[in-house]
Amino acid sequence: MEITIISAQGLKYSSLFSHHIRPFITLTTTPPSSRTQVYTTTVDHQGGLNPTWGDKFDLSNVVDASFFYHKSSYIYLQLYTSRLLLGPRFLGWCGIPAVDIADGFSPAGTVRQLSYRLRKKDGSKGHGVVNVLVKLESSIFQAMKRVDSGVQPVNFGRVAIGIPVRR
Repeated sequence: MEITIISAQGLKYSSLFSHHIRPFITLTTTPPSSRTQVYTTTVDHQGGLNPTWGDKFDLSNVVDASFFYHKSSYIYLQLYTSRLLLGPRFLGWCGIPAVDIADGFSPAGTVRQLSYRLRKKDGSKGHGVVNVLVKLESSIFQAMKRVDSGVQPVNFGRVAIGIPVRR
């Protein structure tokens, strides 16, 4: 799987010491595993409140087919601004559910653009939107078909949720 962090727009930032924003994004996957890794975009020194990156990240060594079958699987993006003296300042976050990534992908290699509203630390609505491109390789689709046949429904109380088996 490949994710490209395209841009953010509509950010809001105020500081007593500087009005210049130098945004960057970190990317991680959950649920955490021994293969969890933090990826970081470059700092956009010119974009201000509407930064652009175009940074691509290959997640094939971190994400496999089982990632798409856990209700708690997300790709988390955290937005920061780089500050020279005080270190990075957190600006917001968003989570991309695995179901948003896998839903509607066919054929393999299709690229989709997804956009997510940023959230504050407490999860309330923040300022701005992050735009990403997602591309799934054919190996993920083949592995998903293999996992599909052996998946047992997950029981959430009185409702059973599972993956339909094709016959």
